[in-house]
Amino acid sequence: MADAGVRSWPAPQASRIYYGWIVLGLAALAMVGTLPGRTQGLGLITEPLIRDLGVSRVDYAQINLVATLLGALFCLGVGKWVDRYGSRIVLTSVVIALGVIVLVMSRVTSVAALFVVITLTRGVGQSALSIVSLAMVGKWFRRRLTKAMAIYALAMSVGFMIAFPAVGAIVQASGWRVAWAGLGFCLLIGLAPIAWLVDRSSPDTIGLDVDGEPGRANAERQSSDSVGLWTALRSPAFWVVALASAAYGLIASGIGLFNESILAQRGFAPDVYYTALAVTAITGLAGNFAAGAFADRGSLRSVLLAALAILSAGLIGLVHVTTVVHVMLQAVAMGIGGGFVMVVFFSFWGRAYGPTELGRIQGGAQAMTVLASAVGPLLLALSVDATGSYSAAFYSLAACVALLGVAAAVVPMPPGVGAARASV
Repeated sequence: MADAGVRSWPAPQASRIYYGWIVLGLAALAMVGTLPGRTQGLGLITEPLIRDLGVSRVDYAQINLVATLLGALFCLGVGKWVDRYGSRIVLTSVVIALGVIVLVMSRVTSVAALFVVITLTRGVGQSALSIVSLAMVGKWFRRRLTKAMAIYALAMSVGFMIAFPAVGAIVQASGWRVAWAGLGFCLLIGLAPIAWLVDRSSPDTIGLDVDGEPGRANAERQSSDSVGLWTALRSPAFWVVALASAAYGLIASGIGLFNESILAQRGFAPDVYYTALAVTAITGLAGNFAAGAFADRGSLRSVLLAALAILSAGLIGLVHVTTVVHVMLQAVAMGIGGGFVMVVFFSFWGRAYGPTELGRIQGGAQAMTVLASAVGPLLLALSVDATGSYSAAFYSLAACVALLGVAAAVVPMPPGVGAARASV
């Protein structure tokens, strides 16, 4: 992997903090930088944007759907670049590209231009930058990967919890164009230079061992080899974990976009919806912490099974909520289940298949989650149009999640690096 100028970087002394933790912090910051390309980020500017450009809500929804589907294609190349050239070069380049795109988006005046820039923010932000961020941690940790990914998930979640209201406040005070221009400048003059100065693509580029523990890391390296993308794709566990993560993405995007409408059908006011959002976010952090603490000593299979059981129950519960307490309990279930899925998704690929083609493998899995997140709102909308209710969709999704749970319980472990520990 090429990292210009990295070979001369002095190797930290054993008494110093392992440099992988610094890379982890940068990776979490990079994931927060995907905000302009995420559904929740675009949601911050949806109303003022469609008023400003005179776009109908249906047209904007169609633009968003097609842009998300096209943006998923960006997942297929960036992982290969990370594996070949190293995360430092790729991360800096992707952040610069996203910054320029966001700045251009802040000045669009036509629907055609809007479609182009939203597609690019989806592709470069939600897809490409997400893959680089995830791969960075996987390149630096092996034995402690699950713990590292749990910390990464916590840091990322806290970052988003700070970023979303901050950007929303700027949108309310100064307009969406000012907010988006500010994000573009933050990416260009803030995150991009930090990425180039701080990131190092892998421990060996600065003379360190994976996990910072030479004896144990070398023993693990000698005992097993990484596997490639095609070997991973032939592993049943790859598809179970990828489909489970995609199912959660589909559920989260669909409920996230229509949650106010879903609760309104059950007779709840909008303030209950906002409270439920906060509860889901907080319990999601708790889920990250609990899953990371358990999986670091136990089995990712157990974490995934618990996540799918909780999510299936939460979906069924959403059909039957009748009191505010019920709504909050359902929000807790979705938060904890989502937190569990997040830790499994972040941790599994490196533990099961090793670091050599980690970017490619995570890119394939990420593409599935992006596609599913695009389809989720459409499925719920079609369900409402056909039946007048969301109930049929939630029952069907609960059944699909339960079936994935059965598959996760019986699927064989993948061959290759970490198979003895991956236990999915």
